[in-house]
Amino acid sequence: MAGRTVKRRAKAAQPALAIADLVSVLVFVAIGRSVHDHGVHASGLVSTAWPFVVGLVTGWIALTGRRRSGATLRGGAVVWLCTVVVGMLLRVIAGQGTTLAFILVAFAFLGLFMFGWRILFKRVRRRW
Repeated sequence: MAGRTVKRRAKAAQPALAIADLVSVLVFVAIGRSVHDHGVHASGLVSTAWPFVVGLVTGWIALTGRRRSGATLRGGAVVWLCTVVVGMLLRVIAGQGTTLAFILVAFAFLGLFMFGWRILFKRVRRRW
């Protein structure tokens, strides 16, 4: 019975967890635009973020109907890889830049943030 309660709570938390991933993507984009003096305005954020947001949604859809939760590290790996790989592919298709340095920074930053909040979530959830 306790196992069902934990699974139910994890499933109910999925929208909040997806929002945490979205925030990770938006922070990545905002910092990148700021560092490269592109400005942090709405239209610029949207034009830079949309490929990664589509990748993020792709990752969450890949978890739908599976036993993996978006809160687990395995689920996080699926979401992270989809976010970066699909995001970079869409940037290429859209004619946006995809230098090796940018790809590596995207993998590192999004990996750190997406796995970081999952590790924190796991620790907090254990205390419940």
